[in-house]
Amino acid sequence: MSSVDWSSLPPELIQKISIDLKIYADYIRFRAVCTTWRTSTPTTPTHLPCQLPWLMLPQSRSSSHRRAFFNLADNKCHVLGLPEASHRRRHSGSSHGWLVMLDEYPPIFLVNPLTRAKIDLPPLSTFPCVVGFDVFNVGREYVLQSSDDDSHVNYVSRFYTCGLKEMRDSFVKKIVLSNSPSGGSKFLALAIINKTGDLAYWKDGLNSWGLIEGARSFCEDVIYFNGLFYAADKNGSIAVCDVGGDSPRVEFIRTPGLSDGDMQYLVIANGELLLVTRYLELASDLGQLQIGIGTYETREFRVFKLDLSGSKWERVMSLGDTMLFLGENSSLALVASDFPECRGNRIYFTDDFSELDYSGFPGNHDLGIFDLEDGTIEQLPCHPRTSHSHLQWPPPIWVTPNPC
Repeated sequence: MSSVDWSSLPPELIQKISIDLKIYADYIRFRAVCTTWRTSTPTTPTHLPCQLPWLMLPQSRSSSHRRAFFNLADNKCHVLGLPEASHRRRHSGSSHGWLVMLDEYPPIFLVNPLTRAKIDLPPLSTFPCVVGFDVFNVGREYVLQSSDDDSHVNYVSRFYTCGLKEMRDSFVKKIVLSNSPSGGSKFLALAIINKTGDLAYWKDGLNSWGLIEGARSFCEDVIYFNGLFYAADKNGSIAVCDVGGDSPRVEFIRTPGLSDGDMQYLVIANGELLLVTRYLELASDLGQLQIGIGTYETREFRVFKLDLSGSKWERVMSLGDTMLFLGENSSLALVASDFPECRGNRIYFTDDFSELDYSGFPGNHDLGIFDLEDGTIEQLPCHPRTSHSHLQWPPPIWVTPNPC
């Protein structure tokens, strides 16, 4: 029996087979089989679903322009050249495969780690509460205005200054995108402002960030769902923000308070809105306690789903085949059975609550895999919780590979 010449398959059949491939690594291997298969398929696949996130690790050396990404699929680290994410820049979120980067100077931009495509957003100096920026006023480059609510009637305004590093490290908590901006697609961006707890938005055609009035304190987490941004406060109430029109509109879903947790995350899973509460405890790291630095570790997660009929959160005891990825990234839910290396009913989490800054201080990052069934926390192979070797800052962040 003669062997089959796979390179002689019709191009239309090769392309049809390639469309059935759902994992980016499989698609790359498929195109590498021979010249015919490579020329019969596009270099950039546009049919792929959301991929398993990679964990972008801190730089091992501040002078390096290379970043290591840990891949759960093969338990290996892959190194990419990414000078856009150099040590002096801070990441402030990741959405749809794009990192949000802040510099010591005003620029904010998006970068795709796979393609290195870059998109500029309005700079820090254009946020509503920033009233001045002077690069020559060293240590006090930014002038900001804050308004403290005085008996809900009179507003007392005050001005204060902020340095470059402080603005980079602490002004913005997270920026979330509505969709991937790949290929010039229009998208929306929503920023959580650390200093005030306000929400700010940007959309195509604007040269500055706009304030969403009435949504202050809904600053725990934000997710985009069905054309709207959903923002959670500390107690689990939700602000539903529509920023697609001429001016933002906000409606509220008031729920019974969930006030016993430390952090809240919003996730869309199977078409439902989930609230994930994170519980922390002070870690007993004697070495850090001796120098006056207290570190926190995750103790537990609890998951709730929104019952819109009664505007209340219902406890979810099992995620089934679903797994969650939480941290500074836009919270993500995936089906575990689509990725043989992963298991459902688990929460893959990173450290997004550190009080230290991005100036190179070492820290014991709090990251791992929480099993919702038995409440145990498993170590990530790239960084065991018991490790005494401290990683550099900033902490790791989940990034979904996006070849587009």
